[in-house]
Amino acid sequence: MVRIQFADRSEAGRYLATKLARYANRPDVLVLALPRGGVPVAYEVARALHVPLDIFVVRKLGLPGHEEMAMGAIASGGVQVLNPDVVQQFQISTAEIERAAAVEQAELERREALYRGNRPRPAIQGKTVILVDDGLATGASMRAAVTALKRLNPAEIVVAVPAAARSTCEDFEDEVDEVVCAITPEPFFAVGLWYEDFSQTTDEEVRELLEKAALAQRKGEGSA
Repeated sequence: MVRIQFADRSEAGRYLATKLARYANRPDVLVLALPRGGVPVAYEVARALHVPLDIFVVRKLGLPGHEEMAMGAIASGGVQVLNPDVVQQFQISTAEIERAAAVEQAELERREALYRGNRPRPAIQGKTVILVDDGLATGASMRAAVTALKRLNPAEIVVAVPAAARSTCEDFEDEVDEVVCAITPEPFFAVGLWYEDFSQTTDEEVRELLEKAALAQRKGEGSA
């Protein structure tokens, strides 16, 4: 039976995990969630695969005066990615970039501290990283995450989502080692249409799920 709609992000994560079974119980595999909505999905994936879970926070660098337009992004691990075409077209100065990056870096660090607590960032170099979100429409956030993650030298990058536009999934095939989109209904319209419950994931939920996953890892139980 073809899946049409998920009850919530947790069910979506359990379903997505069935598409990633080949990565189970591998010491080189790490699941990274894009907060906030990607965390409940990724928690179920990591638990099913018995691999560690962490977050990969990405913040857009908005164009001064037109913040909705991205001139780049920053991400966990001190990574900064710029769109040289936008920077050149709008003649953005180094000082303007630094000001925007400082504001977003502060917010990124606030979120990481809130979500991760005193746990250290995971080692990424040489790992097979499964990047998880709750879905892909345009794929802008995931694309920024992929670009930033490549700077940290993982062995492989897998983009995995429960629901996505088919064309967006295809766009990622040349950018990463594998793309796993559990369902690609057409027409897609928006991620939230494919969930019965698409209520906003809270900061508290993100923190609790990461703590549960970390505790399970310390106990040697995978992410159960």
